[in-house]
Amino acid sequence: MNYPMDPPIQNKRKRDDSSDSPPQASVANGGVDLSLLEALEKAQHNPVETLDLKTVKKLALSFERRLNANTAARLKYPDQPDKFADSEVELHDELEKLKILAGAPELYPDLVSLGTVNSITGLLNHDNSDIAIDAVTLLQDLTDADVIEDNDEPAQVLVDALIENNAVELLVQNLARLNDSDPEESAAIYNTLSTIENLIEVKPSVSELVCEKTKLLKWLQARIKVREFDSNKQYASEILAILLQNSTANQKRFGQMNGVDTLLQAVAMYKSRDPKTGDEEEMVENFFDCLCCLLMPLENKEKFVKAEGVELMIIIMNQKKSCYGSAIRALDFAMTNYPPACERFVDVMGLKTAFPAFMGKIPLNKKNKKKRYKEELEERLISLIASLLGGILRGSRRERLLSKFVENECEKIDRLMELYMRYSNRVKAETERLNQLDLDDLEMDEEEKYNHKLDSGLYTLQLIAVILGHLWTSEHPRMRSRIELLLKQQKLTKKDVKDILQEYQDNIGDLEGPDEKERAQAKIQKFISAF
Repeated sequence: MNYPMDPPIQNKRKRDDSSDSPPQASVANGGVDLSLLEALEKAQHNPVETLDLKTVKKLALSFERRLNANTAARLKYPDQPDKFADSEVELHDELEKLKILAGAPELYPDLVSLGTVNSITGLLNHDNSDIAIDAVTLLQDLTDADVIEDNDEPAQVLVDALIENNAVELLVQNLARLNDSDPEESAAIYNTLSTIENLIEVKPSVSELVCEKTKLLKWLQARIKVREFDSNKQYASEILAILLQNSTANQKRFGQMNGVDTLLQAVAMYKSRDPKTGDEEEMVENFFDCLCCLLMPLENKEKFVKAEGVELMIIIMNQKKSCYGSAIRALDFAMTNYPPACERFVDVMGLKTAFPAFMGKIPLNKKNKKKRYKEELEERLISLIASLLGGILRGSRRERLLSKFVENECEKIDRLMELYMRYSNRVKAETERLNQLDLDDLEMDEEEKYNHKLDSGLYTLQLIAVILGHLWTSEHPRMRSRIELLLKQQKLTKKDVKDILQEYQDNIGDLEGPDEKERAQAKIQKFISAF
């Protein structure tokens, strides 16, 4: 049973505000920067406080006083904003001062025990959206990946406190009142998404919690439906990919929200045009990552076929734009262990698109100049063809599929054997390297060795052997004689193919349950016996 590789998720990029920065003033006065001297003088008059428990208590107390004053003023004069405006300016200043604590994450447990985290979280639903935005910015600073990188335990304490105080729910509720057309609110949207990502980084279970308890998935879905590109649409696509990557619950939940159709519409905008910038290109890749994650549960594969996802991916491939490889990847996920997608692929002339690519006729663009990109496409196409042969077992579709391996003097089998040799040589080289490590007293267990061999190309080699198994068991005389001839030319025998299939069979897991494991092993045993 072949499983497509998990789609990678891009690392978060920091918001780039460089374009909004004022131009650098030229330094006059004989090269002396007066503003720098003024800043140094100011720093001498206002020395930076030492960050210790005493400082934390001082900052926390000052913040709580301003918060209480603001709350009291709002309660006393609810309809007279001028009566509580000053207290909100002071509260804003206190929130700004608390940002210094990001420089001492080891003090986060003290901040939690003082109750300050509870108070900050409460400000996320403050009537004044500017104060709520201040709270978002502060939380983003405190949970920033660079800040908590080497402070696992204090970060866990902070994140646990935030979750306990409903920060996740309040962050998402606050999103609903932010408007992307306002620059400050747009930055707050970005910081909110960043904070949620930071929380997931520290505590992965937040990924399912946020989808279960809030309307974040609905908000992200609406955001990626917007046609125009901007940085927040890009970030929304990235957060959605993170939420879907390792969670079957989230994949099913988003599938039930018509998520497959939403993502197909998002990628359809690029079927005949390339993204204009690197950021836009990254967003489109995120959409495909989301789509591939979504295609893990069976019910979403069904939705993909009904929504004509197979047809769209073939159109994208035929247009030969930059999404070409991503479309192959999505098809690989859709067709793995799902015969209806394989049948639809054959019915809509997908074989005419897939086999030229399998033969190495890949459209030229800036991506496929990279060797690894071409190899990834090869591996996807091998997986796709293995899925086709495993999903279409009889009838005219099977005949059409097998006939592809006979046409043009069996050139597809020649190509298959060329790939077999390349991946076989890689696996042999890796096996020798691992054996050498054992001699150097760095002994690995068998599972570690097997995983290293998979990384070096063993999985793809196994799929090639599975394809050869399908061709051999078809009992087509021309195919069999071609396979035997090519093996002989490479000084190999059918036993070499059998050995690869045997190792594959021995390592089939039971993720899909014991019955599915037994079926998969029986299929491979059929190939072994036939050889």
